[in-house]
Amino acid sequence: MRTLLVLAALAVPMTASADNDHARAVAGTWSVLYKEVTTNCQDTGMVLTTGKVEIAKRKGNAITVDIERMPVMTGSAAKGGRVKATSKIGRTSIQGLDGRFSLAGSVTGTDNTDEVLSGVLVAEYYLSNKAFCTQSWNVTGHRVAADAAKPQPKPQAEDDSLDSLGSAMEPSWQALFAPLP
Repeated sequence: MRTLLVLAALAVPMTASADNDHARAVAGTWSVLYKEVTTNCQDTGMVLTTGKVEIAKRKGNAITVDIERMPVMTGSAAKGGRVKATSKIGRTSIQGLDGRFSLAGSVTGTDNTDEVLSGVLVAEYYLSNKAFCTQSWNVTGHRVAADAAKPQPKPQAEDDSLDSLGSAMEPSWQALFAPLP
């Protein structure tokens, strides 16, 4: 009986660690294209064409989705690379309108080179806490390579010209502060 309890206790952390793989599998930076599907917004709304979507793993299967000019969305990742995240109602870049954004979709592919993020992004706009209009986009894109995402180091001077310049100027500084005759 004790053996069964010990085995059961050991199996629980293993299943929990397997759950973490769903969020880890979809985490990364994605270069995406937006294609507007529907809108009932007149003379307002956002125009999206291309951009970056950053999906970050939090605790367990929890993820955050960060899209430029939108509030950070929180949600979860599930089997099969499915992703679902929603933001709280907050201010938007459109004056006077608040918004709630949500992304639902999936990641398909076998490795980092073939992976594709596809889904639907929905923006719900509110004016004085009442529904105003809605926009939606199809989102498709590929994972950005890890090397491309890292900033390149700034080039360094190969010679020590500044050191030689500084030592060349030292006598002139000494002449300026020399005691008067």
